[in-house]
Amino acid sequence: MDRPFLLHADAHCLVVDKPAGLPAVPGRPQALHDCAYSRVCALHADARVVHRLDMATSGLLLFARGEHAQRVLSRAFEQRRVRKRYLAVVHGQMRVPAGEIELPIGAHWPDRPRRHVDFEKGQAALTRYRVLALEDGRTRVELEPVTGRTHQLRVHLAAIGHPILGDTLYAPAAVQAAAPRLLLHASVLAFAHPGTGEMFEVCSEAHFGLPMIDPS
Repeated sequence: MDRPFLLHADAHCLVVDKPAGLPAVPGRPQALHDCAYSRVCALHADARVVHRLDMATSGLLLFARGEHAQRVLSRAFEQRRVRKRYLAVVHGQMRVPAGEIELPIGAHWPDRPRRHVDFEKGQAALTRYRVLALEDGRTRVELEPVTGRTHQLRVHLAAIGHPILGDTLYAPAAVQAAAPRLLLHASVLAFAHPGTGEMFEVCSEAHFGLPMIDPS
């Protein structure tokens, strides 16, 4: 059964569950590009973009309704007042149950759109992680990007030797081939609702189809 696309709709905001492989916003030429934004606009013409997900990443994507809500929500993202959680399955077994990855990330100009760890010109980037389950050769992990750099989670995990399964940009060939898609899913969004000011949380379960065992 297909997952529902539109998970929440009210007078101020919309939350969709973006499938892997669908762009978040239009490309070029815009009029010819199917994406999450064009699909949500077909349902609600006043939808406005406030953040993005990589095309290969699935999960929760928030849109504002109207310019006022867009300003409020965009400011919340800029000020890091939106709580985001991701689920991923990575190569290898992460033996430390929780921790932080703090490595600066910059553009890899000879090989765009790739990014890389760059201690000279990169932007500060911080990711928190928590191991959820282990299996031979892989780990299911929850990720919190404290900063919001392009490809941050993918670059950070690859940099510590645990690339995400199915990652065609940052994983070696065998790890790319270990899954039919990038196993990265935006699972939680929590933010102050632009209409009420109260905290609002939306969750989405990842369906990677991989059996895992409890690490304890």
